[in-house]
Amino acid sequence: MALLEVHEIHTSYGAIKALRGVSLQVEHGQVVSLIGANGAGKSTTLNTISGMLKPTQGRIVFDGKDITGWRADRVTALGLVQVPEGRQIIAPMTVYENLQIGAHLRKDRAAVSADLDNIFAQFPRLHERRDQRAGSLSGGEQQMLAVGRALMMRPRLLMLDEPSMGLAPLLVNQVFEIIKRIREQDIPILLVEQNARKALQIADQAYVLERGQIAYQGEAHALRQDSAIISAYLG
Repeated sequence: MALLEVHEIHTSYGAIKALRGVSLQVEHGQVVSLIGANGAGKSTTLNTISGMLKPTQGRIVFDGKDITGWRADRVTALGLVQVPEGRQIIAPMTVYENLQIGAHLRKDRAAVSADLDNIFAQFPRLHERRDQRAGSLSGGEQQMLAVGRALMMRPRLLMLDEPSMGLAPLLVNQVFEIIKRIREQDIPILLVEQNARKALQIADQAYVLERGQIAYQGEAHALRQDSAIISAYLG
């Protein structure tokens, strides 16, 4: 059984149908990429899975449990954690305080402390800036903080929404190195990313969204060689 199964979901913004029958799945240990043009429905798909939006049709099943229409806090408590587009860190609070917020639902305080040490070991820049206000960090540092905060929740599946958006090429490479390290921790990832080339290089499976529907799907290495994908997304 797949860890995450999305069956024919439809999501609307009023009269506008943003998703029209999207289906996908994420297996244990996989990185799955969701690519497509602006407005194709990528972020809407993640927001529907995470409970930020409610589907009008379809089912979402996580680890065998039907979570369709659940509130976002209930979904997160199951270990299905989203790093949203734009990072959404709490700018006036320090790096340390932002990371602590990631663990606010946890009761295992000793383990929280150990996880915090681990985050600082993975992201030395965050350790250097632990007492600095999050809003004063660079874009790349803020992305590290957003990912670190999510890891403090001990995700069973991590959803990343446009993690490289707005970053310089060198920082984009750093972000994808972070994704590789997360994968090595055996945390499955559902990745929404406009940098299709990078996304397909790191993924096991991939889906291409066009106008709220899945246009292509398959193994990422095969899609990298598909002439239609190359023409439309890889240049």
